[in-house]
Formats: sequence, C-alpha cells, structure tokens
Amino acid sequence: MSKINQIAWDDTVLPFQLDRSDIRGRVVRLDGVLDHVLSRHDYPAPVSALVAELALLVALIGPTVKLRWKLSLQVRGNGAIRTLAADYYAPERDGAPARIRAWASFDEGRLDTRPPFAQIGEGYFALLIDQGEGTLPYQGITPLAGGSLSACAQTYFAQSEQLPTRFQLASGHSRLPGEAGHWRAGGMMLQTLPATPMQGEGGSGEGGLIEAADILQGMESENWNRANLLLDTVETLELIGPSVGPTDLLLRLFHEEEPRVFNTQRLEFGCSCTADRVRETLSIYSAKDIAHMTTDAGVVTADCQFCNAHYEFDPHSLGFEATVDADGQPLPDRAAE
Repeated sequence: MSKINQIAWDDTVLPFQLDRSDIRGRVVRLDGVLDHVLSRHDYPAPVSALVAELALLVALIGPTVKLRWKLSLQVRGNGAIRTLAADYYAPERDGAPARIRAWASFDEGRLDTRPPFAQIGEGYFALLIDQGEGTLPYQGITPLAGGSLSACAQTYFAQSEQLPTRFQLASGHSRLPGEAGHWRAGGMMLQTLPATPMQGEGGSGEGGLIEAADILQGMESENWNRANLLLDTVETLELIGPSVGPTDLLLRLFHEEEPRVFNTQRLEFGCSCTADRVRETLSIYSAKDIAHMTTDAGVVTADCQFCNAHYEFDPHSLGFEATVDADGQPLPDRAAE
C-alpha cells in the first residue's frame, strides 16, 4: 500500500454489509487518535492494552447508534485496574469527524503478570447513550465475563439487544522504517440483522448469559457461523495495518459473501471538558465547601482525567454563593434582591 493510502485509512471507520449473509459490520483503524489518547498518560502495558481495546470498541459501536450526542463505555472492577472509560461523540454535522476519548484509573502497586482483563477483577461493563439536553440517558449493564472487553461487549448485545455480535481487535506499538514509534490499532465488528426474539430465559453462556447460538436458527445460524469462521483467519497485522487497507481486507476475508461498503466516518481525539463545565459541576457547593477545595495558593484546581487539561479558578467565583463572576467582576448582592 502506498503512503498516501495509508494516511487515507488512518483514524477511520468503514461500514460494510455482507449481502449473501445479511450481516453488517465495520472496520476501524485508530492510529493518531489512539496515540493521542495514550501519550497523555504514562500507563503501564496492561492498562494501555485495555484502554486501546475499549477505544476500538467505542469507535465500532458508536456509529451503529442513531446518536445525537454521546455514547460511553465504562468498565468498573475491584482489581488493580479499577476504571476504564471511553466516549464517542457523534459528528456535529454531515462530513464532520466523530470524536473519541478514553481514560483509566488503576493501582500500580497491585498490577502483576496476569493477562490485563484478569486484573480488573469482579465488576461490570456498561454502555450508556446520552442524546443530549431534554432526554433521559439509557444505560445497559452486563457482568464482566468471557475473558476480554470484546467478549463483554458481545454479551451486552446478545443480552440487551438479542443481536449476535462479534469483535476482533488488535493493537500495538508500531515502528515503521524511518518513522518514530507510535500506537496503531484496528478491529472489525460483525453483527446480524435483527432476528426473531429468543423465547425463554437464560442462555448457554457463562452464568446463563445469552450467546449467538441461543438466538439464531437454521440458515441465519449457518450464515453467522460461516462469517465467523472467515473472520477467524484474520491476522493481527492485517487488522492493525498499514500494509493492508480495510477494503482489501474485506475482499480477502469475505469475497464470497458479496461485501458492500459505505461511506467512511473520520475519527479524531476530542474532549468535552471546558472551564464552564467545571464551574457548572461545582455550582452545587457552598462557600464553605469551596473553601475546603482551595489550595494554599488561594485557587481551586481541576484536572481532566481524559485529556489532562488543568484548570485554576478564583474560589470566590465558584458555587452557589459566588461573589464574583468568571472575569472577577462583582455579582449582584443576592441578599439585597
């Protein structure tokens, strides 16, 4: 693949459909976006691997939702890796990029040599959809099971949507000849079109969780199994790139399934944090509470967990008892109103 084609596929999601199988899917490449996410934090290797996996998942799932604002994936556990979070912000207009951010919290002293997923411990995987002002957020939760975040996402779709779904993901720190090393990642998502709802309770998966075999029957099951067997042949370097483009990869894997591609969605790093949002968050606190947050230097500080942005505020401008505005100008005396 030429250099210009490599750049064309960087940080994109390519939707496709397998017409023979009635299966839809997406191919994602995260290059600059993932490097931007991970370069802002000095994560140990197990944490970086999980952040990369969650970022790939949110990039693949986000475009499948008729989204007006934000889709979030959150993982919480009682192990050394306590929290993982990734957000996908829908494009603000046609042709605009979608935005992604991701972050993790962990106890470095408890990290060990076990696989990264095992170090989350017991907890849950959550998908949240927020369509913005005037709407109620949706939340779906599934237990941590299956040995990977991808397996948790597959379980969510089987349990909550009864949509058999498959993810195949890969990431790593890549160094091409003549270039500095940086993070690259790629993945593919397969999902059946809506099927007949499953009857009865419980499934054949771990702890009675529903799996694809519990939902699909007959020809639908044959088509799904065939597509998954083909996806099993994909190689890590084919997913990550840059030597194999997504369209070439689809033809290599699924040429007999009659793949059809649609317009790509561009991706970029993006964070929603602003000074005004921090002020809004602190608006519920009294002057006494704000005083407890004030540093010896006489300011209130806040740091964004996602992008590491640092904010400093005049404590008198914060909370519901603020006496000056953001510019330091006196506010009207509420007691006199």
